[in-house]
Amino acid sequence: MGVEEGFQPIPYLEGNPYTTDPALPGLLKRLLPPSVAAEVEPDLVRFGDEVITSIRAISERVAPPRLTQYNHWGQRVDVLETSEGWRDLKAVCFKEGMPGIFYERKYNEYSRLYGFAKIHLMAGDSHVIHCPMSMTDGCARVLELIGTPEMKRELLPRLISRDPSTAFTSGQWMTERPGGSDVSLTETTATPTEHAKGTMWPEFQLNGFKWFSSATDSNISVALARTGDTKDGSRSLSLFLVPLRLPLIRDISSPEPSPISNGIYVHRLKNKIGTHIVPTAELSLQSTKAYLLGELNQGVKNIIPVLNITRIYSGMSGIGGIRKCLAIATTYSQVRAIRSGTQVLKDNALHVAQLASISLTYRALTHLTYGTILMMGKVETGVASVEEQHLLRILTAVVKAFTAEKAAAAMEEAMTTLGGMGYMEEVGIGRSIRDALVEKIWEGTTAVLAMEIVRSAKNPTTFAAFGSWSLRVIDSVPDSLKVRLQHSLSILQAGIQQTLAVYKASTDMSPLVPRPALLLVGHTASSVFLLEHAVWSWNTKDTECETDVEVFRRWVVEGGLSGVMEEVRIAQEAVKSRIATNRSITYGSKL
Repeated sequence: MGVEEGFQPIPYLEGNPYTTDPALPGLLKRLLPPSVAAEVEPDLVRFGDEVITSIRAISERVAPPRLTQYNHWGQRVDVLETSEGWRDLKAVCFKEGMPGIFYERKYNEYSRLYGFAKIHLMAGDSHVIHCPMSMTDGCARVLELIGTPEMKRELLPRLISRDPSTAFTSGQWMTERPGGSDVSLTETTATPTEHAKGTMWPEFQLNGFKWFSSATDSNISVALARTGDTKDGSRSLSLFLVPLRLPLIRDISSPEPSPISNGIYVHRLKNKIGTHIVPTAELSLQSTKAYLLGELNQGVKNIIPVLNITRIYSGMSGIGGIRKCLAIATTYSQVRAIRSGTQVLKDNALHVAQLASISLTYRALTHLTYGTILMMGKVETGVASVEEQHLLRILTAVVKAFTAEKAAAAMEEAMTTLGGMGYMEEVGIGRSIRDALVEKIWEGTTAVLAMEIVRSAKNPTTFAAFGSWSLRVIDSVPDSLKVRLQHSLSILQAGIQQTLAVYKASTDMSPLVPRPALLLVGHTASSVFLLEHAVWSWNTKDTECETDVEVFRRWVVEGGLSGVMEEVRIAQEAVKSRIATNRSITYGSKL
């Protein structure tokens, strides 16, 4: 039989990622003022059409980067070639205002919601282009906060430009061979030059080795380097702005400088499990010119805005990936016939139940992420309450870690709903899963972020803010709705009380508690955000009211909150014998 003969599968056709999204339009309807929503929603609809047409076509033309270290004369050249598709995706981001929207601030604190909604819609077809865009955004924020007037005049406009011909992207260089997430072991040193003082470009020379540098095709990078004694660990690190080529500022018509013009040598490109298109490399810095950002020996503090922003992008990458995989799965279910062609998958109750479970996770993560984004927008525009400032400190890390923990598993479930078709590379779910795995590591593993939250809890007002916010949302539930949600509300209240109790004892916490405790915060916070939306939907008699209420109920009762509460309890009660047993289970009793 010829391939053209016999049964022919019906191709599925995805719709506009904004108008068909199960969560985003309703969420923005609640979070955005009507005047802002009236302006941005038509642009999101337009952009959604662009995603499934021109942007998707561009994404088909991307290819992994290539590195040529030596020319035919044996001279070191370190030419890094990226594909035209990659460069075009970057141009799309700049033209669409990513990250320009965030700094134009036309919509004040709501600008973050608008800009991230675009990132959300594009993420599934972007080949992780928002990795360099996140670091560009973070660098722009650092310059806005602590850059010199000349840096703000010469560089900031390029980082937030909508013109791809003049726009700059930024990298971020923290990771080194001795420490990974532990920057206290940083080996790269910074030595002041004669131009280190009395100038708006305080100049240093960097010497060292950066083991993991994403977006090596960028124009500049922010980097940590040691300016004090090694014994002082992270307290002797400073933050620097590093040009990848010299001169940094040049006329657009001038030839591009040599890739090694600033003493930056590419040891090799990284061979990664996923994110194959992102040019990630190991770099050797040899008398590399760099400019101090902020005060000496305050590098860890000064790079925090970059980490906060990139962690939100990380969460957005996760939910953007689920959105794409869920869209594929739901549209496939509308055309794939089973039972000798007598039933379409969308009419099969067992199949739809699996899709509903994926959608439930997607909705919870989306509400958690956007609720945190709004707080970020408020902090950046100076309108956040003290409570929101404390919440943002906790939730930024939670968004990154909790979404990373949930995203890949949800994508795997979406893959299985297509059967063998889902396992095919050309469908795209496999790439989404591989790319999502890095989010469990990039910008801090779940364990690293869990310890960060424990440290933040040493300030008692931090989790006091979490408690007051959570309980206030529960108190807002109208009596008519409390009756329906009595069981789920009691579970949520127990989860909140356990969260507050766990972190109240942060100074005497069992070493097994921090990780499940972070997941507990993720479950409770996402539940509170879903409840907040359900209450709004109920009070306004929104058309999706019944669905919104049921999503909250199911997420609390069936989404894993009770399970993680039990994990925390077990970890709290763990004695030394359990820790020893963990070792024997892992390594055998002879170790």
